[in-house]
Amino acid sequence: MPTDRTTDFLRELLVRQLTTWLPAALQRSRRATVAVTWAGGAEAALRVIAGQADQLRGRRVTVLVLADGAPDLAARLGPVEAELPAEVTVHLLPGNPDRLPVAVKAAGAAGAPLFSFVDLPGAATPELLTAASNGRAGEVLLHAGSGARDALLAANFPLVAEVAPVFPDGEAGVIAFGSRSDRSLEAVRDALWAVGADLDVRYRDPVDPAGAPVDVAADPDPGSLARELLAELRRGGSRPVTDLRRHTLTATVYRAADANRALAALIEAGDVRREREGGRLAGDEIITVRR
Repeated sequence: MPTDRTTDFLRELLVRQLTTWLPAALQRSRRATVAVTWAGGAEAALRVIAGQADQLRGRRVTVLVLADGAPDLAARLGPVEAELPAEVTVHLLPGNPDRLPVAVKAAGAAGAPLFSFVDLPGAATPELLTAASNGRAGEVLLHAGSGARDALLAANFPLVAEVAPVFPDGEAGVIAFGSRSDRSLEAVRDALWAVGADLDVRYRDPVDPAGAPVDVAADPDPGSLARELLAELRRGGSRPVTDLRRHTLTATVYRAADANRALAALIEAGDVRREREGGRLAGDEIITVRR
């Protein structure tokens, strides 16, 4: 369970990502499922869905809430459920996050978009993350103790992002995101930066414990990311801008927009060359290290 210092952070992150995910999911499918394994986020998730009632016509949304130790949750959710349109069904289930596979199967979520927000005190089990992947139709936002990246990759999420939030009074586990969509990956990174700026949270790379936390309250100096992208180009050779943006999202704490700024700095410094002579960097444009 999150501590008091992380509650606002997690709730705001959930709200921002669900607000982005739900309309996109309902554009490609007539049904979708939202699973929340944290009592502190259930009410916020329902309010997001209620606020998008106009987009739910002709669609069906199932909301699964798994929560232990919150006997008053049903009473707290009652007024919000009363505001939901008929297209939304809410199932409040007792139990810890490990019950997610059973809940997802019982809800008939297979084959349709699934968004899961999972809060864990330790590491996620393979069964839980496999259920969250929902074949090829799932995305998961995970707050866990450690080992999130490897666990998500093992569950066949091809795109994984991970940060360690650093609060003024210390760290609070790891936030990880698994998806198959570059757009969703960009959205969650933008949400992390927006929430971090609002709540005075910095981010550290979990795989680099000695690395300095990045202040997200303003546009960062592109120098650190530029050095990382230059090293990536030297390791792997020439790459299109799209690949370098994806590397930024999956292997650093920065946003895709920061990759463009870092690449522009490298081009200006003469460290790399671009395929075209000028104009905006296009996704298919090849970037090459100058030997």
